[in-house]
Amino acid sequence: MLDLSVVIPVYNEESSLPMLLEQVHSALLPMSRLYEVVIVDDGSSDGSFALLERMARIDPTLTVIRFRRNFGQTPAIQAGIDIAKGRVIVTMDGDLQNDPADIPRLVAKLEEGFDLVVGWRANRRDAFINRRLPSLIANQVISRMTNIRLHDYGCTLKAITADLAKQFRLYGEMHRFIPAVAAFIGARIVELPVNHRARQHGQSKYGIGRTLRVVLDLMTVRFIQNYLTRPMQVFGMLGLILSTTGFGISMWLAIEKIVFHKNLADRPLLLLGILLIVVGVQLVSLGLMADIVARTYHEAQDRRPYFIRSITTGRDLQADTVPSDQISGTIDARDLS
Repeated sequence: MLDLSVVIPVYNEESSLPMLLEQVHSALLPMSRLYEVVIVDDGSSDGSFALLERMARIDPTLTVIRFRRNFGQTPAIQAGIDIAKGRVIVTMDGDLQNDPADIPRLVAKLEEGFDLVVGWRANRRDAFINRRLPSLIANQVISRMTNIRLHDYGCTLKAITADLAKQFRLYGEMHRFIPAVAAFIGARIVELPVNHRARQHGQSKYGIGRTLRVVLDLMTVRFIQNYLTRPMQVFGMLGLILSTTGFGISMWLAIEKIVFHKNLADRPLLLLGILLIVVGVQLVSLGLMADIVARTYHEAQDRRPYFIRSITTGRDLQADTVPSDQISGTIDARDLS
């Protein structure tokens, strides 16, 4: 296995690629480690792939993945992670705004015992109104909803251990929620300030309209964090509250009709009570169906609702101190006293 894999998604970055690869190699060569550079061409319409193909012929460390069409940044990062062969995987943007010189610092921090090191663009070089302001708001919202307090969820520059990264299944815009997904698995996470540079070529492929898609994915992440294995607790609880409220309203109206002989035909409260009962029953039914789907999801794919960091057995501990041919297959009860 290689020591390090650098995963870079690109989309129409023909002008940036030569300088990008030069800077990546300049940052990695002094580390004296076996590494590879995995670049994912996300359906570029310019000459990015042709240039990458020529580079790959003379650069043995370069692996190029080409998508049939533009699928988006998240699938590109997922594809790079799936292909990567390094013990440590670093993800970064291909527009030269992330500085490859930060990679050794991220890797060194990771080797202090962390599973994920997240880059923090402390001095971000982007326009304030359409890039930094939405990012500030999004970071606050995401931090509060996921309970993972980070300054910069949107920074692609990250260092991840391969055993953690290979467990990711990223969809939509969920690459920015990698810290939340990692925390759900039980990863040790730390944030590290990194250099951020102004864009040198072309224009950003992502605008303020992307924020709405991020909000929808945030709802998905929040649900996965808390209710993936127990959806009945969210749908069923809400259904019980609504149906109980509707039943209470209906009982009160029935008492008014029977005891006080009040007319209910023109009472909107009657329709509200009936509506709450119907919606409540539907939500409970939805919770039951979601619970069955969740169980099918885990059992059909032999998935487990937990993640194991390591397993230690007594035989392995003995093997560290006693020659293997002296390890007995049985245990004397006196040894346990």
